[in-house]
Amino acid sequence: MPDNNLKTLFIASDHGGFALKEFIKANLAESTLLKDLGTYSEESVDYPDFAHLLAGQVAAHPGTSGILICGTGIGMSITANRHRNIRAALVHDQFTARMAKEHNNANIIVLGGRVLEPVAALKLVQTWLECKYENGRHQRRLDLIENRNLNSTRDITAPLNQVDPEISRIITQETEREESKLIMIASENCVSQAVFEAQGSVLTNKYAEGYPGKRYYGGCQFVDQAEQLAIDRACALFGAEHANVQPLSGSSANMAVYFSVLQPGDKILGMNLAHGGHLTHGAPVSFSGKFYQSSYYGVNRQSEKLDYDEIEEIALRERPKLIVVGASSYSRTLDFPRFRAIADKIGAMMMVDIAHIAGLVVAGAHPSPVPYADFVTTTTHKTLRGPRGGMILCRQQYAAKIDKAIFPGLQGGPLMHTIAGKAVAFKEATSPEFIATQKQTVVNAAFLADKLQKKGLRIVSGGTDNHLFLIDLTDLPVNGKGAEAALDRAGITINKNGIPFDPRTPTDPSGIRIGTPIASTRGMREAEMEIVADSIFAVLNHPEKSSVIEETRATIRNLCSRFPVYSYLL
Repeated sequence: MPDNNLKTLFIASDHGGFALKEFIKANLAESTLLKDLGTYSEESVDYPDFAHLLAGQVAAHPGTSGILICGTGIGMSITANRHRNIRAALVHDQFTARMAKEHNNANIIVLGGRVLEPVAALKLVQTWLECKYENGRHQRRLDLIENRNLNSTRDITAPLNQVDPEISRIITQETEREESKLIMIASENCVSQAVFEAQGSVLTNKYAEGYPGKRYYGGCQFVDQAEQLAIDRACALFGAEHANVQPLSGSSANMAVYFSVLQPGDKILGMNLAHGGHLTHGAPVSFSGKFYQSSYYGVNRQSEKLDYDEIEEIALRERPKLIVVGASSYSRTLDFPRFRAIADKIGAMMMVDIAHIAGLVVAGAHPSPVPYADFVTTTTHKTLRGPRGGMILCRQQYAAKIDKAIFPGLQGGPLMHTIAGKAVAFKEATSPEFIATQKQTVVNAAFLADKLQKKGLRIVSGGTDNHLFLIDLTDLPVNGKGAEAALDRAGITINKNGIPFDPRTPTDPSGIRIGTPIASTRGMREAEMEIVADSIFAVLNHPEKSSVIEETRATIRNLCSRFPVYSYLL
């Protein structure tokens, strides 16, 4: 029978420690549940990659421990100890191995593969595993490692895990979820460490109502610089005449555009929510449908693509003051020049919401609307891979109205830490790595959709041109709500979604939406999409079969472990 009390022991090395790692694996007692995180050959690698990976796993799984091995052990120990709640001890004899556990409760032991003899190194590991932490007077000293102000009456510098263990635990669990599951929600992505640092900075303390150089608070000289950087970078990135980077979300960005040039009761024309549009494009349950007369265009029933001739007919009949272009679940390229021509024919303004495709636009993986639109709105997360927030780009003639609509019209003090994060993301978006990732995102989505279609699943509109697509579940043994739940149990997170002309309700629709931004950010390519296609197909056809769910969960967990993303946070 398996020993259910086994504690997981992770092990990893670089090429200099590979031989010793293999020796320890072969000779360590079977009472240990050993998980090898690499490297898997003597080919030269960078030791920090494996130190970060193992330290992240140990931090994310309380009660586990790890062994790190490089040539001397020095680099591995330095790297691992960059992680919160990690105590990595470099040991070289029996005494240091024993003290590492008894006095310092080291959860990682570090060995020098070119310093220690294999048999001696194995004994050090065994000693460390067999020893028990003495606690007592040592615990206070360990607490001081994480909080040097433990003796102070001031608690402002106490770390989160001491101030609020419940929230700390939730964050750790969410980090583990994002690491171990394959998230394929089209509107989500992974931000960089640099964006995290900007958002978690002292800029969160600063009130800065107004705009750079025109604030209603003192002490804004540095946040002015941050916001101006964000504005300048946004304009350069998209080729826009003006940018407002203060909107708190894509919805508030859209609201600001409406408030800047429309009056309550004016007519707007946007994409039908049921066909892939967004709530703020005129849906009756949204402010956009309550404040304005909304008319809609949608996709053709046969092709499930936009019919621009039909859109023109609707525009000529409805005569909207503003045409809204954009979608949240439409998988085809949007024809911005044609929308502009339609708008000009009726004397309407044109707003394009690129919240989903902004990163693709930057990378040239989707045409840009900026040359054609009066206004372009977007979120700054999703494919743009920045912090959660919004932004408005517009022609210079509308700049003053847009700025006034945001402040003082809709918002007071902007979130300066988020604006700084946006500035970082805009800079990152100019990098070759970002551009390559966006292009791969499109390749991955098309490849995955094609594989699923060849397996017999019906993909809405027959495929995708961007980062997402919809699967019609009508002929499968599960609907949208059940598919979302089954796939999540199997380690793949997606969202239920209506399909065009869906006869079912929005709470349990006939489809699901699949997106590839996070998989692509993690570094996955076509080979991994092949695995994902097999996994999705198996679960959708056997949503209640526990063996399929468990097998898929193991496959996805293994896949995700090969493409870590947030180990530096753990």
